Amino acid sequence: MEITQIVFQIALILVPAGAVLMTAVYFMRRESEKEMRSAQIELKKERQKFFLPNRVDAYQRAILLMERIHPNSLIMRHNNPGLPAAAMQMTLLEAIRSEYEHNIAQQMFISQPTWEMVRKAKDETVKIVHLAGQQLDTTATAMDLSAKVFEIVGEIGEMPTEIAVKALKEEVQSLF
Repeated sequence: MEITQIVFQIALILVPAGAVLMTAVYFMRRESEKEMRSAQIELKKERQKFFLPNRVDAYQRAILLMERIHPNSLIMRHNNPGLPAAAMQMTLLEAIRSEYEHNIAQQMFISQPTWEMVRKAKDETVKIVHLAGQQLDTTATAMDLSAKVFEIVGEIGEMPTEIAVKALKEEVQSLF
């Protein structure tokens, strides 16, 4: 009987002590998680402060890329009526490639789906220039190519570059 009494007394001491220990562990863990969340939020703010200007700059450059490779803009910048159509086509394609390659690092700061829209807009612009060139004969001039590109652009309606610009603007607005 004495052993059961001792076990009972030990249990009377250990059960409340265990409950106090479990409560203390629970609150310490909760406080630790709260501090961890607070530290993560602070780290995110610091990262945002560092990366936000770079991200905004990347969106600006990507929009500028889309504006510069828009067929109308391309033709106006590279207009040379004396060139043969094939030479003008090569000039336009080289300008598109050069603009894209110059800005390719911007994808680091732009979401993957939006950058994919930028890339597709570039590819579609290349297709438009190729299509216009294919529809001309070998004696065509740069003016003929320009007219054909303008005609194709008129038929398309909203250009892929314009769609990409809208997506870029929407995404950059979501940063604020």
